[in-house]
Amino acid sequence: MEFRVLRYFLTVAREGSITGAANYLHLTQPTLSRQLQDLEKELGQKLLVRGKHKVTLTPEGMMLRKRAEEIVAMVEKTEAEFNSISEIISGDIYIGSGETDSMKYIADVIKDIQNDYPDIKFHIYSGNAEDVTEKLDKGLLDFGVLIQPIDLSKYDNISLPEKDIWGVIMRKDSPLAVKKVIKLDDIVSVPIIASRQMSEKYSAQSGFLDWFGKDFEKLNITATYNLVYNAAVMVKAGIGYAVTLDKLVNTTGESEICFRPLSPQLESGLDIVWKKYQVFSPAAKLFLDRLYEKLGKEI
Repeated sequence: MEFRVLRYFLTVAREGSITGAANYLHLTQPTLSRQLQDLEKELGQKLLVRGKHKVTLTPEGMMLRKRAEEIVAMVEKTEAEFNSISEIISGDIYIGSGETDSMKYIADVIKDIQNDYPDIKFHIYSGNAEDVTEKLDKGLLDFGVLIQPIDLSKYDNISLPEKDIWGVIMRKDSPLAVKKVIKLDDIVSVPIIASRQMSEKYSAQSGFLDWFGKDFEKLNITATYNLVYNAAVMVKAGIGYAVTLDKLVNTTGESEICFRPLSPQLESGLDIVWKKYQVFSPAAKLFLDRLYEKLGKEI
């Protein structure tokens, strides 16, 4: 399977047309069609459904598109790393993170590096722990910022100095907004917009089972979310109360929503992680050195 042909396939998938893809790639339509047919023959699967004016992907084609995107991203990242090996440190650094206020530590390091090394570019990917670790394991990210608890057996890590506090965001005109803290009895029967950490799969690890105890299964979870911006939109619409970390959405001034911490307090620490035995590019090694320096830790 040739890398060049994978690029051709991705272009067809994006354009939705062999003719459009051929024009984009500066190839003749018969040449591109033949390359795609050879790819299907090589894999032993039909990848495209060819219509009169457009093509669509088969289930096998959609699976190949996902894998091809990962392969192309990895090749481009590798090329960039080798191109950056010179006396002048340059290149690209890829960081994945869940939503957390502690990204400010990473942002400070990025700012310092860009002041000294303007040819280094940073790419930030936002996602939950499962998304970030999947890309980290595939080599598509150099570093990941993960909310504890998390299985760190595959990674080296640095713990960040602050902990995030869990609480509830709600409309300022909601009945619970008059309270300074939110206790279990306050939310056991109200509509809850739940984060991924509150799902059945992860609740034991994140501490939610201990906090809610036997009442966990009684929660009225009416919606779930992955990124807190979407949860805030649902809260503003009056769908329910979102359990989330502090300082992720604007709850000050004229905002329609407010944040109240859980009581007893529920906290989550954070780690920045990378694969064990990772071979870093010069730019990524510089970032890690600067991070150690900022946090006052020894390498």
